[in-house]
Order: sequence, then C-alpha cells, then structure tokens
Amino acid sequence: MADPTDRTDHLLLVQYLSPAFPVGAFAYSQGLESAIATGAVTTPAEVAQWVTDILTLGSGRMDAILLAQARHPAADLAALTDLAHALAPSAERHTEMTEQGRAFGLTLASLTGQDAPPLPYALAVGHGTSSLAVPTEAVLELWLMGLAGQILQAAVRFLPMGQTQAQAALSQLLPRITALARDCATAPLSALSSATFRADLAQMQHETLPTRIFRS
Repeated sequence: MADPTDRTDHLLLVQYLSPAFPVGAFAYSQGLESAIATGAVTTPAEVAQWVTDILTLGSGRMDAILLAQARHPAADLAALTDLAHALAPSAERHTEMTEQGRAFGLTLASLTGQDAPPLPYALAVGHGTSSLAVPTEAVLELWLMGLAGQILQAAVRFLPMGQTQAQAALSQLLPRITALARDCATAPLSALSSATFRADLAQMQHETLPTRIFRS
C-alpha cells in the first residue's frame, strides 16, 4: 500500500506548480509577444516549435537543471543564485525569475511557516519542494509542462490559435517533457547550455516594444 504521506506530498507538488499558485506566471511570454509582433512567429506550428526549442535548448532546460540541483540536501543556494542571475540573457528575464521566485517563496512561507530565502523561481521551487517525498523527475515534469502551457496561452491571446490547438500542442510535447525531465533530474551543472538565440533576442527586443501586454 502506498504511503499516504507520499500521496499528500504529490498533491502539494501539484498545488505548488498549479497555474492558480500566485506567482504571476501569466504576465510573462518569454519573448513570444515580441516575436509575434515582429512577424517572426505567425502560425500555431511555429509557436509549437518555439516552445519546443525553449524547453529543450533554452531557459526551460537550464531552469530544470538548476531546479534539480536546488533539491539536493547540500545545495549551495547562494552559488546557484549567482549562476542563475549570470545566465539570464536580458533584464526582463532577470525580473521574471526574481519576481516569480519572490512570490513563490512568500506564498510558500505563508502556507508552511518556514523561512523563504529570496531565490530565482527555479531555485525557489527546487528548495521549496526539497522536503516533499516526490522524485525530482516528477517535479520537473510538472515544472516543464507548466512552462509550456504558460507560453502557449500567451500565443492564444495573439494568434488565430484556439484553446483546442494549444492543448493539442501541449499533448504532443508530453513525450519530450518526460524525456527532458528524466535527463535534467541527474544532469550536472556542467550540462548547462543554451542555443535559443532568437528567443533571447526577442526578450531583449521586448524591453523596448512600444505596445505590450506581457512583462517579457
């Protein structure tokens, strides 16, 4: 019989990584708003490829590795924080990870009564879930799925892309998400890398976009 504590921890994990958890994720598009505004992304297929690249080659993969590292009992959170800040390709990306991490930590502290150090979002989630009896791979699966859903919902607001198309795109990403979570759960810091130049440039361009809805 499964340990009821483990089942409760699994539900807590789902709660912490739910879109309803108040971290303000809905306010960020990770440069997609800029890419759509400039015509770099115009179709649902291009959105799906954009999200795939972010997950497997860009910020999604890097954050997953950092999150996994932060769950280690002996994690050096100060050093990981410095590294996360250094890897941010733009001011808006830095604000995104900082503000979401702060919001996550404050909410978690209110729920648990534990101290919440100011950490970038991925590290805040890693540290905040380190006491849960759930495997890191499971944490990363929900984390990456949430990121994919966040970006897809941004596209729904700008393109002729309905909710059904967005959900279909998310469903098609699930095998990649599970494989990526498995790899990143045990990846060393030396595996950190990024090759999403268009997305990084789009986030930089977003800082001067005349009219915008999202914060990145």
